[in-house]
Amino acid sequence: MTDIQPILDRTLAGERMTTDECTALLESYEIARIGAVADEIRKRKHPEDVVTYIIDRNINYTNVCNVVCTFCAFYRRPGAPDTYVRTIDEICQKIDETIALGGTGVLMQGGLHPDFGIEWYEDLLRTLRAKYPNFQLHCFSPPEIHNIHLISGLDYETIMTRLKEAGLYSLPGGGAEILDDEVRQRVATKCTSEEWLAVMRAVHRVGLRSTATMMFGIGDKVVHRVRHLQRIRDLQDETGGFTAFIPWTFQRENTALGRRIKEEPTGIDYLKMLSVSRLFLDNIENFQSSWLTQGLKLGQVALRFGANDMGSIMIEENVVSAAGAHNRAEEKMLRFLIREAGFLPQQRDILYRRVHREELSAFAKVEDPTLTESSPATIN
Repeated sequence: MTDIQPILDRTLAGERMTTDECTALLESYEIARIGAVADEIRKRKHPEDVVTYIIDRNINYTNVCNVVCTFCAFYRRPGAPDTYVRTIDEICQKIDETIALGGTGVLMQGGLHPDFGIEWYEDLLRTLRAKYPNFQLHCFSPPEIHNIHLISGLDYETIMTRLKEAGLYSLPGGGAEILDDEVRQRVATKCTSEEWLAVMRAVHRVGLRSTATMMFGIGDKVVHRVRHLQRIRDLQDETGGFTAFIPWTFQRENTALGRRIKEEPTGIDYLKMLSVSRLFLDNIENFQSSWLTQGLKLGQVALRFGANDMGSIMIEENVVSAAGAHNRAEEKMLRFLIREAGFLPQQRDILYRRVHREELSAFAKVEDPTLTESSPATIN
């Protein structure tokens, strides 16, 4: 087994980690040492010991999808009896509920609908921007943009320019899974690794920001995870457009892939992946704890393994929960967990700018809330 201390020492000295060193850390069992260095790097980038969170919700405008991803329990094939497309009134009602809770934006995504060209998305964005001019529309994903490209025949940069003009604020990093086609071709048909990266390059070129994600445990090995991180780091070197990196583990409960894959990542696997990502992706400032998939308690522990953000209170989430993740939290709970980990809780918007609300003073002396998780006893 490789002695990882020289790698950690070089990283602390400011040297950029190589892919071989990244591989050695991911194959190591020295999770405490790796986590301690990730915590130190987090502290250097965020010296005020502030941990952020956002109030938003996930709105899925349709569950109709013309591709098959074996890890997804959310999608429905066109013509299925339980398909839907949300009306503008339904979407506006969800936005109104979000604003009432102090929310600053929505994350809106959907299936790859075979009939939705770019005009459908432009109309949706223009309507919402006209009604909510200061509300942040963090919408769609690279596979959805690629789907628009296939339907409308437009290049990615033209699509992103038009969506930006219609009101798009930023793009989520969904659909990345593992950016290695050796893995992707076995589990999905929605877009290749290079297409995902090309969409993100176009997003950044038109002046929008986005997040980057990783879902691991879908039959991938360490070599695939390292390639994923390398591709994210390379694109960030080129564009600087990623605001955050968000890794999480595959939720297998109700999926076709889950019936084939019997070994799921453990809590240690998750914390190691998060920590190593913090060390390897030295050009990304924010790392999010995925408490939705890991549970509130492990999500809190992640704050000492490189994460500086607790993500959303998740008013609504349909995709990951359809696959078996059922954790829930309210703002009071997230603020409590952040404080108990030794940090100052701070609401933020989608671009990690701080949000200040008068009513937050009510949480200043919060009593210990009851910590409950509705997730299964096994760590997902």
